[in-house]
Amino acid sequence: MILGILQARAGSSRLPGKVLKPLLGAPMLARQIERLKRSARLDQLVVATSDQADDLAIAALCAELDVPCFRGPLDDVLQRFHLAAQRFNPSQIVRLTGDCPLADPALIDELIELHLQGGYDYSSNCWDPSYPDGLDAEILSAATLRLLAAQAQSPAEREHVTYYIRQHAELFKIGRLSRTPSLAQLRWTVDEPADFELVEQIYRQLYPGKPAFTTEDILALLAREPQLATLNTQHRRNEGLETSLAKEKHS
Repeated sequence: MILGILQARAGSSRLPGKVLKPLLGAPMLARQIERLKRSARLDQLVVATSDQADDLAIAALCAELDVPCFRGPLDDVLQRFHLAAQRFNPSQIVRLTGDCPLADPALIDELIELHLQGGYDYSSNCWDPSYPDGLDAEILSAATLRLLAAQAQSPAEREHVTYYIRQHAELFKIGRLSRTPSLAQLRWTVDEPADFELVEQIYRQLYPGKPAFTTEDILALLAREPQLATLNTQHRRNEGLETSLAKEKHS
């Protein structure tokens, strides 16, 4: 079984409550789940949130959407993933994050296919980024996740589920999905108010006429209205990981 684990929490220092922020009449997290359910290769989707009171609202939303929800440690996200996966006994786990309301189910399916055909321990489309920030997806075998849960030690490795693999790449057979030309300069994730403004504009223009709008539809919109892509260009990719590493170095 291929299990998609979508990590999400209500707390966010840069954009508090972002995953529940209304996006065209529904919480942003609900919009992402709507898109992920179109994947042909995910057998099951579960939302992994924290056991903190702030995230009761996420659990309630999952119940409303009839999506399983697992609640675990706030900061030890790797343990949260590991325990969530144990509930379903999957052979492969797809890691997704709740700040990507433009997630592309076709791209996720392509990554899963590459991973299975190559017999990889871990595969991603963001090792050497060539897709927009916000379309990131990773897949790892159940055995690999068990190894990470047992071996990862540092706070950064526990908070950022697959960071241990990047630190010890020689231990794993790694698959990479990329595209040419690169679109890595585009930012479609939601961490800042400007990010949400861009995503909201995209939904307003595309969703009413085509709820299952594609990455190609978004690119066509940005080609027609290039000023949209400049709304959030002041932020860098992986700022959250950079912050974690800086804190760890300081401590």
